[in-house]
Amino acid sequence: MASSDDYLLENLVELGFVTQQQVENAQLDADSTGDGVVDTLVKSDVLRTLDLAHAKAAYFGKEYVNLGELRLSDEVIASVPRHLAKKYRAVPVFATEGEITVAIADPSDLEAIDGLEQSLNAVVNVNIATEQDIEESLNRYYESNDEGVAKMIQDITEGNVGEMTLSDIGNLADDGGELDADTPIIRLVSQIILDAYKIGASDIHLEPMEHEFRIRYRIDGVCMAQPSPPRRLFPPIISRLKIMAKMKIDEKRIPQDGRIQTPVAGGKTIDLRVSCLPTSHGESIVMRILDKEGLKLGLAELGFFADDQLTFERLISLPDGILLVTGPTGSGKTTTLYSCLNFINKPDRKIITVEDPVEYQLAGINQVQVNNDIKFTFSAALRAMLRQAPNIIMLGEIRDLETASIAMQASITGHLVFSTLHTNDAPSAVTRLVDMGIKPFLVASAARGLMAQRLVRKVCKSCAEKSLPPKEDLEMLGINLDEIENANFTHGKGCSVCNKTGYKGRFGLFEVFVLNDDSRRLIFRNATANELRAHARAIGMRTLREDGIRKAIAGATTTRAVIRATATDSH
Repeated sequence: MASSDDYLLENLVELGFVTQQQVENAQLDADSTGDGVVDTLVKSDVLRTLDLAHAKAAYFGKEYVNLGELRLSDEVIASVPRHLAKKYRAVPVFATEGEITVAIADPSDLEAIDGLEQSLNAVVNVNIATEQDIEESLNRYYESNDEGVAKMIQDITEGNVGEMTLSDIGNLADDGGELDADTPIIRLVSQIILDAYKIGASDIHLEPMEHEFRIRYRIDGVCMAQPSPPRRLFPPIISRLKIMAKMKIDEKRIPQDGRIQTPVAGGKTIDLRVSCLPTSHGESIVMRILDKEGLKLGLAELGFFADDQLTFERLISLPDGILLVTGPTGSGKTTTLYSCLNFINKPDRKIITVEDPVEYQLAGINQVQVNNDIKFTFSAALRAMLRQAPNIIMLGEIRDLETASIAMQASITGHLVFSTLHTNDAPSAVTRLVDMGIKPFLVASAARGLMAQRLVRKVCKSCAEKSLPPKEDLEMLGINLDEIENANFTHGKGCSVCNKTGYKGRFGLFEVFVLNDDSRRLIFRNATANELRAHARAIGMRTLREDGIRKAIAGATTTRAVIRATATDSH
């Protein structure tokens, strides 16, 4: 079988890379082995691969590039996803909007070039490199030891997994047998989790739609679509996850909760909290990634400016009373509470938490998990733990009157209590407790501080650049540039580190309401939330939006991110 490179023989002789006699000798050997003449010349060390690459460049009028001498940026590498680079054996060397230059070893492979253009939706220019350079660059820049989700999906879709495997996995009983860890579906599920962990996702969403099976990762609070498997792979993937989470895979009518512990890179293990919900098109699974080692427990890491941090440190160092952190689901309240406990955790203090569930194990702290199946509720756990003589108590959430009453009583009998509430701002926590049935005088006596928080996206440090915000953003936030000194507005232009979003990570926006005697008098006479808010601002409370504005001016986030995070705070 002739090599596709044999068209170069005449050029190789003309360029002086080989002689006519060497070609004729190689032809004889090629006839006996079935190899191409050019392949035979290379194998017998008559023709160097470098010379072959130069011959191809001359023949096609392309530029030769030595990939080993280049240091390609993350932005350039990110212009061609890993699965495409490996599929088409192409290494990106230059990229602009709508146009990408790649190095390949075979410029005659028009199918590969067309495939790249269609997949990337860009004009693809070609440089020539040696096979060895291509291979080494793919290993260096794309971590060839890791199989990406997209590549694995492609392999399965192209028939590399048999129908028996699919049906076997889909029909496993919840106490069924073990499957080979190399089964494609099992490797795909593991890779979905690994990719989510590597990219810094907080949640993995697997959602069956009418005609597709959608996978999304929540990254810095925003859901981002990932390569989607064919709809036919939905049942075995869901079944595999239910087995891992110790759920009943034959139960598809009711919601189920579970937990997965799985190894990731470097021998590290992460926990995933798994929720399975029946929908009209099948079961939807959401997995919350709980990375104990990745939890940042320092108050500074939460995003406090120095003044708010000092105020907060004073509040959490008080001997008694209750401190409430408020905000919607996913606003970082639990992480803030853990950071509080970490800050005040000393050997001379006994700290007990009641959580549902216990998300992170904290050294030196007694953590109790609620179990509603046996009626071990928040209130029951709280009563029991008070008999353990704690100094500090943390309640995952105040959900009902009974729990709130016990927490209030504990806070005025010498215990420091931390907990959370679902309210939009700090002053509303007071009216929420009163609405639950707590007497205003009890709230006034117990409460020491109320803090509302939101999470806002952080500008990526790797691609941050100075940039004035849009005029409409400034108007919406009430920012007058003439009145600001030393403004440092920035935005991220997008790079491989931040997945082209311009943001990497999140931090908190806070409004801290420290109660004084006037505050307590207002609460005692059952003041409205608006009255309390006006009073709180009068004594120095900065609103969520105001905190966001000063952090945008400092360049930590953008005005657009602040507007999005504080949509409910127009004050």
